[in-house]
Amino acid sequence: MRQRDRTESILVLGAGELGAEVLRYLAGQAQTTPDTRISVLLRPATAGSSDPAKKRATNKLKEIGIEVAEGDVVAADENALAALLAPYDTVISCIGFSAGQGTQTKITRAALQAGVKRYVPWQFGVDYDTIGRGSAQDVFDEQLDVRDLLRAQRDTEWLIVATGMFTSFLFEPNFGVVDFERDVVHALGNLDNRVTVTTPEDIGRLTAAILLHEPRVVNDTVFVAGDTISYGELANELERILGRPFERDEWTISHLSKALESDPDNGLLKYQAVFAAGVGVAWPKETTFNHRQGIETVDVATWVQRHLKCS
Repeated sequence: MRQRDRTESILVLGAGELGAEVLRYLAGQAQTTPDTRISVLLRPATAGSSDPAKKRATNKLKEIGIEVAEGDVVAADENALAALLAPYDTVISCIGFSAGQGTQTKITRAALQAGVKRYVPWQFGVDYDTIGRGSAQDVFDEQLDVRDLLRAQRDTEWLIVATGMFTSFLFEPNFGVVDFERDVVHALGNLDNRVTVTTPEDIGRLTAAILLHEPRVVNDTVFVAGDTISYGELANELERILGRPFERDEWTISHLSKALESDPDNGLLKYQAVFAAGVGVAWPKETTFNHRQGIETVDVATWVQRHLKCS
């Protein structure tokens, strides 16, 4: 077992929906490992905001022992960002696609330039290696660029946590899979296609567990899952729990390809087309880290019970 003889410092980039959960569980773990120090990088406008909600969120982080560092990942150039990251042993990026094209590779290059010992990139999603380059969702290619950068070097350890999509996104009206106004499940590809989903809370809990796992996970992709479910099974669960019928409608690859031809810049259509292809977007829960470690996660049925039962 690896023994540490000094404080290990961990920096989380961002405290949004996922970052807040990663920080919360890391802080909990740090209580049993006092030689671990947890920090979060927030934009100066956020860290010093007078907005009551932002102040409460920042104060809550401080109350659980999180140190606040200031910096703007998007605005900073690679050298400036490397200087921000250099004091830390482990850097976890919870800055997602909304930060803009090129941000993922910039953060990765900065982490490598800074010489951090371990880097966890924003790859909390699908199996990009299996999907490959040139998929319907072009932003996925940058995720492969990140993996190429990490695999081409030996100085910085890396860890990728593959989670599938956020569970809540499966039910987002804009995503279109579940139409609650008409009680229709639109199956991406076909009703037998499967999708892996995990809640941000479970991702935070599992990421903390993987980071502190012994033996240490080095230069590897770790798969986790809250649930893996087909669209047909999703419709069945909605009917069972909500007590009303749901129509089933298949959005085939052909249907989505035609829609993309008419609207080639539609990001949601790109996501739908990737999931309709059914490649690299699902893996058996029985093969995951959480299953092997006996860690319970929130499945789709439980999420529906908690969030939709009274709707």
